[in-house]
Amino acid sequence: MLLLTCPHCGVSAEETEFHPGGEAHLKRFGPGASDDAFAGYMFERANPRGVHFERWRHVFGCGKWFHLARCTASLEVFGAYPADVTAPPEEILAKIRARRPGWEPAPAAKPAAKPEGDA
Repeated sequence: MLLLTCPHCGVSAEETEFHPGGEAHLKRFGPGASDDAFAGYMFERANPRGVHFERWRHVFGCGKWFHLARCTASLEVFGAYPADVTAPPEEILAKIRARRPGWEPAPAAKPAAKPEGDA
């Protein structure tokens, strides 16, 4: 069983308090997209053995969506972060690299840039 911590309300609980929502950081295609691009968005998902970024919702808590970095083979959780970013934060990637030397994120999962004015 996974022990997850919601990055919004800070509650740590078993995975049964949360609901998985599939792969995180997918690029969504709007009107005017090709049929191939839309089909790829709808049906093609990564299913790696190892580090994976997923969407989860704190159903029996604050109800908010967040992203989770975990290993699908060992069920190790590297961290959770808000769902309003387009890529995993560098802190999460550093935790993964510390536990998995040589690991690098897939091109779609590059670190999120900090907004201007943030330190």
